[in-house]
Amino acid sequence: MCGIIGVFNNKRSAELATLGLFAEQHRGQESCGMAVNSGTTIKLRKKMGLVKEVFNPHKLDFLKGHIAIGHVRYPTRGASSIYNSQPHIVETLSGPSYALTSNGDIVNYAELRKELEEKGVYFASSNDGELLIKYIVYHVEKENYSITDAIKQLMKNVKGAYSSILATKTEMYTFRDPYGFRPLSYGKTKEGTFVVASESCALDILYMDWIKEVEPAEILICCNNDIKSIHQNPNDFRETKTNRHCIFEHIYFSRPDSFIFGENVYKVREKIGSQLAKADDLKPDAVVPVPDSSNFIALGYAKQKGVPFEFGLIRNHYVGRTFIKPEQTIRDESVYQKFNVLPNFFEGKKIVLIDDSIVRGTTIRKLVKMIKEAGANEVHVRIGSPPVKFSCFYGIDTPTREELIANNKSIKKIREFIGADSLKYLEIDDLRKTVSKPQDYCCACFDGNYPVR
Repeated sequence: MCGIIGVFNNKRSAELATLGLFAEQHRGQESCGMAVNSGTTIKLRKKMGLVKEVFNPHKLDFLKGHIAIGHVRYPTRGASSIYNSQPHIVETLSGPSYALTSNGDIVNYAELRKELEEKGVYFASSNDGELLIKYIVYHVEKENYSITDAIKQLMKNVKGAYSSILATKTEMYTFRDPYGFRPLSYGKTKEGTFVVASESCALDILYMDWIKEVEPAEILICCNNDIKSIHQNPNDFRETKTNRHCIFEHIYFSRPDSFIFGENVYKVREKIGSQLAKADDLKPDAVVPVPDSSNFIALGYAKQKGVPFEFGLIRNHYVGRTFIKPEQTIRDESVYQKFNVLPNFFEGKKIVLIDDSIVRGTTIRKLVKMIKEAGANEVHVRIGSPPVKFSCFYGIDTPTREELIANNKSIKKIREFIGADSLKYLEIDDLRKTVSKPQDYCCACFDGNYPVR
C-alpha cells in the first residue's frame, strides 16, 4: 500500500502534488518522492522521510514544471531504502524521458524481471514500480510499441495490483490493473488542471471541479491540455468476471473522508460497527475505539447498541501508523509512544474496545493491558474484520502466514494472548453486507480465495 499523485497542466504542479501527497501521508511514511517535467527535462527528488520534511519550499523551487508525479511509500516489494523509493525514471540518449509511480504489488515479478534481464534490461532496485516502467520503456524503445500499446501489453502479462502514473516530457498516462485492487481517482479543476490520486481526499484539498474513479483496465492520456480515456473490457485481461477491490482499504487503509470503489469509506466503517453490534449481546458501559481507523467502526457499534461512544485512548498524531512500520521492534516501541489512556476514565467500567483488525496482535495486547492498569473491570475486544489468516500479495505487508496470529492461534488462544475478557471478530458474511457490491471485493486475506497467484 502506497499513495500516488499526478498533476498535469499547471506551472505549480510540484506544489499541488506536495499538497496531495501530504493528504495521502497515511498510505506510506518510509519515503516519498516526486518527478517534475519542465518540458525539456524530468527532475527527480526522493528521500527517506515524510512529505513535509522532503518537500519544503526551498526544495520546491528546484522542481519547476507543468507535470508532476509523486509517491509516498509503505514497503512491500523491496526493502525500506532510497533505491526502492519512487518515482522511478528511465533515461534515454536524449536525457530523462520517462518517470513512473505506482501503488500495488506484482505477483509474477521475479519471472518478468528475469525475462527483461535476459533481454539486457538493467535493474537498480527490487521494487515493482521499476519493473513496470522498464517493461513499458523496453516495448516502446526496442519493440516500437506506442506507449498505449505497451501499457495494454503490460496488462496482458503483468499479474497483480498496480494503480500507476507514467510521465513523459509532454504527456501523462494513468492506468489501473484489470482487477481494480487499489483505489485511483481523478479530477479536473476549473482552471483546467488534471489531477489523479490514490484517494479522493487528496483531490478534495485541491478543489476539483469534478472527480471520477479510474476504471479497472482503463487508460487515461493527458496531452495538449486534453484528456483522452481508453476504456477496455477488464475481462479481456483477467481470470475473474468481476472486480477485486481490496476490502482492507475500507477497513483500515483509506482515510474516512475518501470515496473509493463507489463507497464513502466512513459509511462503510459505520456499517461494520453496526454489524458487529448486531451479533453481540454484550451491554458495556462505554465503547472505545483504537484511534483513528477504528473511530467510525466504534461509532457504528455504539449507535446500534445505544451506549456511550468515548475517546478513552488518546493518540499522539506525530507518531506513524504502527501496522505499517517495517520492523517488529519499531512497532512495539511505537505503541507506547502513540497511545495514552484518558485519566480517571476507565475506573470500574466494562469496556468494549474496538479495533479494525488484528494482524500480529502486538498493539492490541499492550492496549488491553494499559486499559486494565487504568482501572477497567472488564475489557471486551471487538474486531471490525474477520481473522486475518492469509498473506496478501497485492500491496499489504503480510508476506508470510507465520506473521499472522490468527493463522497460528485459535480465537480462544488469541483472547488469552491479548488479555481480553472476551474477543469477537466480524463474520465475513456480515462484512460483505457493508458494501453495495460484495462480489467486487477481494477478501483473500480472510478466506484465502486469491484471484491472482
